[in-house]
Amino acid sequence: VQLQASGGGLVQPGGSLRLSCAVSGFTLANSAIGWFRQAPGKEREGISCFSATDGSTYYSDSVKGRFTISRDRNTVYLQMVTLKPEDTAVYYCAADSYPNTGEALCSLSFYGIDYWGAGTQVTVSS
Repeated sequence: VQLQASGGGLVQPGGSLRLSCAVSGFTLANSAIGWFRQAPGKEREGISCFSATDGSTYYSDSVKGRFTISRDRNTVYLQMVTLKPEDTAVYYCAADSYPNTGEALCSLSFYGIDYWGAGTQVTVSS
């Protein structure tokens, strides 16, 4: 199983980025996949997760209304708009076949999720 995240970079406040997570060796049907991020000195947090089991999508309060998760076959995207300096973090995609809701996946800790991709750095700065 491989999850490969890409699309990070340096962007000015108010700007946009789209992250991609290419998934191989894992069937997204009847599973959950999402995006997590970890800022320096902070714990990793689940910010947007989708469950194919029940079709639910979860967004944390910190990104709700600004970030959108979507899926196209075996690629999951995170469209980020109106970026803020506090969005600066390493972003990871993760997947697991057990959680049956998006919120359930996003609430899991690192060790509770089966598959992780390497992170991609997002820096929001002027």
